[in-house]
Amino acid sequence: MGLRDELLKAIWHAFTALDVDKSGKVSKSQLKVLSHNLCTVMKIPHDPVALEEHFKDDDEGPVSNQGYMPYLNKFILDKVQDNFDRVDFNKMCWTLCARKNLNRSHLLITDDYAFKIWCIFNFLSEDNYPLVIVTEEIEYFLRKLTEAMGGSWVEERFEEYRMQLSSKQQCLSVWELIELVGTGTFSMGMDHQTLSMGISEVFQELILDVLKQGYMLKKGHKRKNWTERWFLLRPNAISYYVGEDLTEKKGDIMLDSNCCVESLPDKEGKKCLFIIKCLDKSFEISASDKKKKQEWIQAIQTCITLLKRDLPAPHHEARLRRKELRQKQQAELEQLEERMRELQIANENKQRELEAMRKKLEETTAEAAEEERRRLQTQNELQDRYRTDLEREKMVRQQMEEQVAQKSCELEQYLQRVRELEDMYHRLEEALDAERQARQDEETVRKLQARLLEEEAFKRTELEQMHLQQQIAISQTEAEKQELENERLAKETALQAAMLQLEQLESDRQGALQQYQEVMKKLEHAANETRSWKDKVAHHEGLIRLIQPGSKGPQRITNWGPAAFTDKELSLREKEWQEKRSRPAQAQ
Repeated sequence: MGLRDELLKAIWHAFTALDVDKSGKVSKSQLKVLSHNLCTVMKIPHDPVALEEHFKDDDEGPVSNQGYMPYLNKFILDKVQDNFDRVDFNKMCWTLCARKNLNRSHLLITDDYAFKIWCIFNFLSEDNYPLVIVTEEIEYFLRKLTEAMGGSWVEERFEEYRMQLSSKQQCLSVWELIELVGTGTFSMGMDHQTLSMGISEVFQELILDVLKQGYMLKKGHKRKNWTERWFLLRPNAISYYVGEDLTEKKGDIMLDSNCCVESLPDKEGKKCLFIIKCLDKSFEISASDKKKKQEWIQAIQTCITLLKRDLPAPHHEARLRRKELRQKQQAELEQLEERMRELQIANENKQRELEAMRKKLEETTAEAAEEERRRLQTQNELQDRYRTDLEREKMVRQQMEEQVAQKSCELEQYLQRVRELEDMYHRLEEALDAERQARQDEETVRKLQARLLEEEAFKRTELEQMHLQQQIAISQTEAEKQELENERLAKETALQAAMLQLEQLESDRQGALQQYQEVMKKLEHAANETRSWKDKVAHHEGLIRLIQPGSKGPQRITNWGPAAFTDKELSLREKEWQEKRSRPAQAQ
């Protein structure tokens, strides 16, 4: 957007504010005051005589915007130089229009931040009048504002708002935008201070071309000391101030295509250093951390690249791209609408052709229907004639059929009587045959009954004899059964006595076994004691001799006196010694 277009948008707001009755015209006295204020703010020599000369034919009554534009272009905008404060110019136009249009009742922000939104609107609005901002630019501004406040963008909420706009209009005026932002519609959960800070940050970026700002340490050129400064990065310069309130400016670092920015190693106790090299001077700067350092280096390098390529600031270029995209989409939409109109015209032509064909088809159908009606009428007449002839023939045939049926009925009755007589004759013959067969069967049965009676008498005699024999055998069997029962009882008695004797013997055997076990235990105990005593005697043999009565036979005499054992005992010892000696030899 050029300087002239930017100034015209602000002047348009001021002119419409002076148009009290919204007729599109403003009185000459008000235009004089407006022109004088514009010249004062933009540092242009004011020529009131030129205004009088321009409107000399319209000394009385209001002047339209179209009438004021030639004067504005010739005597003000053609003379303007980019040597004035644009913020003061905007504030002058804002003061004229805000007094009339700004509704402060529900706003969470002050007039100063509403003015910043007004400036942002002028930057993002379309170049057509009356000025409006489209939904794409509204979304861009709200995204920037949410990012500046540190919030997260909620796409669904804006889509709902976009649908509301589509149902009414697809754009907003400046006062609707101020109300949308100032009431906190898209800053839920944020306080008014955070909202104001976000507006200021977006204003500085879009209007003041501040691409980055923040505190850093700068090394002095004379005293070589490090001082904290507030830095502002613009597309062609870096300004540094004493504080972020921007009240005391300390200097500028002018950027051009010959500048460069480089990272420096840590030195002099300072970290995160980088240097900006210009043709006449270099500036050493220390950031607060590595992330800030990298961000500043990247931002400064971007500005230098834009200066080398003679390109505008990123947000200006982005706005131009968005505008070109909208224009392209608008052109495509117009082409689509033109194509739709062509298709609509072609469709209407087709509809007319179809309507003509339909009418022709209706006429053809009517003619065919009339022809069909005549054909059906002729066919009905023929059918009536044929029906009459058929009915006549049917009556004659019916009479003949009735006569034939009568004759057939009489013949059938005669044949029926003949069949009945033949049937009666056959039944009589069958009855005679059945009577003769019955008499023969009766005679045969009588003879068979007589033979059966004879056999029955013979069988009865045999059965009586067999019954007598069975009675005799039963009586004999009963006597034998009684004897066997007595023998069984006697054997059971003897068996019980034997069982008692066997139990007594078993009990005696158990007692004897217990006594035997006790005796064996005693014998074993005695044997163990005897064995232990023998071992002890064998161990102490020759050392101790039991005192026994002396033998009456002669004693053996040794070198030490009478011997302690007899000859019999000596022979026993020799025998035992020989046995012990022979055992190892046998074992080998």
